[in-house]
Amino acid sequence: MQLPPLKLGKHTIETPVVLAPMAGITNRAFRRLCREYGGGVYVTEMVTARALVERNTESMRIISHDDDEDLRSIQIYGVDPNTVRAAVRMVVEEDRADHIDLNFGCPVPKVTRKGGGSALPWKTDLFTSIIAAATEEAAKGDVPLTIKMRKGIDEDHLTYLESAKIARDHGAAAVTLHGRTARQYYSGKADWSSIATLREALPDIPVLGNGDIFSAEDALEMVKQTGIDGVVVGRGCQGRPWLFGDLQAAFEGREERFRPGVRKVAETVYRHGELLTEFFEDEGKGMRDIRKHIAWYFKGYPVGGEIRAQLAQVPSLERLRELLNELDLDLPYPGAAAEGTRGRAGTPKKTHLPDGWLNSREMAEEHKAMIKAAELDISGG
Repeated sequence: MQLPPLKLGKHTIETPVVLAPMAGITNRAFRRLCREYGGGVYVTEMVTARALVERNTESMRIISHDDDEDLRSIQIYGVDPNTVRAAVRMVVEEDRADHIDLNFGCPVPKVTRKGGGSALPWKTDLFTSIIAAATEEAAKGDVPLTIKMRKGIDEDHLTYLESAKIARDHGAAAVTLHGRTARQYYSGKADWSSIATLREALPDIPVLGNGDIFSAEDALEMVKQTGIDGVVVGRGCQGRPWLFGDLQAAFEGREERFRPGVRKVAETVYRHGELLTEFFEDEGKGMRDIRKHIAWYFKGYPVGGEIRAQLAQVPSLERLRELLNELDLDLPYPGAAAEGTRGRAGTPKKTHLPDGWLNSREMAEEHKAMIKAAELDISGG
């Protein structure tokens, strides 16, 4: 299956694949590893609009890009139209991005209990005002703006069709749907049929699908089932930056796939550690960050528990090199054991929402005050 290039406003992306923003994962270091395998759109970690406006040091680091990132893509999270407007204006006027994505999909309780993330589209007036403010500012610099969302809060409170049409009507360049509700978190199976429904309902702008893409074959199957214009990959690439090589090959109709043995994985882990040290400008921070990637990189590989435990506490690049050299570097790719889900899927959970949030699709006065507080509450980036 050959998929045509993805159009995002004035940009043409030859490989219709997007790296989903993931907190603590999709920094410059990881994006570089992924980009070296395949084409696509590589999005920063999510940053809050408030933190951008305040020029929070860590947030400014998050939206930084390597000089050779052709399409500088960032994701902004915001709950207040004026703050989102100010953040987008800053990014556009200071030429800090070529593409902006807005996050309306986050299911984390500390976000939804304040009315943000995947809870926000339920309030049609608030959602519309944020979209209107963001698209208006982005258009001034001809920077395409897209949105990423979930199906809704739960199966009884779906919002995706209405939200997507609002985004389109205000000039959004594309819409991404994660085929789960907030209540599902990352559990169960993603509902690809909802992605197909959205594609059918929104024939005039690109629709991208997200959820349960752990291999190139998954991506091809999603396209086949839904007719979408491109795929968005999150957890499936954790510990596997080469997945983007597989995806490019698949969408170009080629059979080649990356099947790295332990030596290649070890080389990649060390390079990732070096890049993280460079990104944070601090070896200690870089090593603390690489630790969470270890289990993902070696999923399914016959690497002993003791050395895994040591790698998960590695204090320095020198020690990282020593530990990796202790592995049997000649072991081949282990096959199916290395494929599939990464990270914890968890279980469905009651979505934490503000009191009375579901009573109306419009904002009540008490919710307006709370939304202001919510933005300050998570303004750390």
